[in-house]
Amino acid sequence: MDAGGESKPAAANLWGEILNLRDRQRENVNGAPPVIKGKGLSQETNQQGLMKWYLHPEIKNTVLSTFMFFEQEIPPGSRSGRVKFQGGQVMIILEGTGYTLVDGVKHHWEGGDVVNLPIRGPGIVIQHFNLDKAKPAKFIAVEPNWFNCTTVDRSSGFEQLENAPEYKRAE
Repeated sequence: MDAGGESKPAAANLWGEILNLRDRQRENVNGAPPVIKGKGLSQETNQQGLMKWYLHPEIKNTVLSTFMFFEQEIPPGSRSGRVKFQGGQVMIILEGTGYTLVDGVKHHWEGGDVVNLPIRGPGIVIQHFNLDKAKPAKFIAVEPNWFNCTTVDRSSGFEQLENAPEYKRAE
C-alpha cells in the first residue's frame, strides 16, 4: 500500500524470488559431496589465527549450509585472536593443553575435552591460549550458521577485539 492506503502492484515478484532462491539452493546441493576431505583443505591465517574451514557461509557446494565448522590450530605458547560474538559454539579439543577465557574467566582444557561456549544476549568475549611451549593445540568447532538468518551481528555485536600474533594484514 502507498501512503494514501491504496494498494498498488509490487515492483518485484518476491514469491518468485523465494522460488529462485530454492532453485539456487537445490543446485548448490546437487552433487555436493557428503564427505569433506580435510586433507584437501587449505589452512588460512586470519585474525583469529590458523584455521581450516569445512563448512562456512561462503562455501556453497556442501550438503548442509546450516552450520559453520572449522579446525583451529594454536601454535606452541601462542593464543587466538580475541572476539566478541553471540556464543553457542561447541569445541572438541583434539590435542594440546590450554585454556579459554570467557568474559575474563579462565576455563582449562586438554585433548579429549569438550568446551561449550554459552549463548548470551549481549554476546561473549572469548580467547584461546596454548599452554604448551613445544606443541600446537588443535580443536574443531561447530556452531549454527546464524549469519544467513540473523545477520553477522546476531543482535549482540560481532567485533574482532585482538588479532592472533600469527596474523599479518594483507597489504
